[in-house]
Amino acid sequence: MPKTPAGATRARIHDFMCQRILLGEPPSVREVQDAFSFKSTATAREHLDALVETGLLEHESGKHRGYRLPGAFVPGLAPLLGRVQAGSLTEAVAFADGYVPVSADLAANCFALTVRGESMSGREIHDGDIVLVQRDARIKSGDVVVALLGDEATIKTFVKVGQQIILQAENPLFDDIDPGAERLEFSILGRVFEVRRSL
Repeated sequence: MPKTPAGATRARIHDFMCQRILLGEPPSVREVQDAFSFKSTATAREHLDALVETGLLEHESGKHRGYRLPGAFVPGLAPLLGRVQAGSLTEAVAFADGYVPVSADLAANCFALTVRGESMSGREIHDGDIVLVQRDARIKSGDVVVALLGDEATIKTFVKVGQQIILQAENPLFDDIDPGAERLEFSILGRVFEVRRSL
């Protein structure tokens, strides 16, 4: 079997790191080794060092889980981390595309995403809007959330009835998502607390 090109493996590691960091669980070097079945931590560290060198990650020296996204904790700025689909699911992309001004007390725990699609038009969230997402928010039924299902992300209304969770579209042209019925690995990246739009 041919060896996977270093660039492809590194891109997968970057996606893995972004997802874990957005969940508030930055992985250790050993966890990266385990996730990608590397024979040693040295290989995992080599890829992580390369991501830091190219500016795709930052690392706080001396911290076991010291990796973070560039600018993610800059006072007054939230990183714009790619796009999230508001229609059918799309692969979660978390490359920082820039920064969005926010109040300093929110910057450490929020990020921004650009919406693609119209499944949330009933909540006045439209294609091209930027949503601000709080990572550590307590989620309740009726909140608009960014959810990760497997390796894909979507923005929907979180609805909980008993033990059942539905990710509800706010446009009749789009289907709701039942993570349990579809047997999807499911997590909430955060709660949408603000929508910004350029006219």
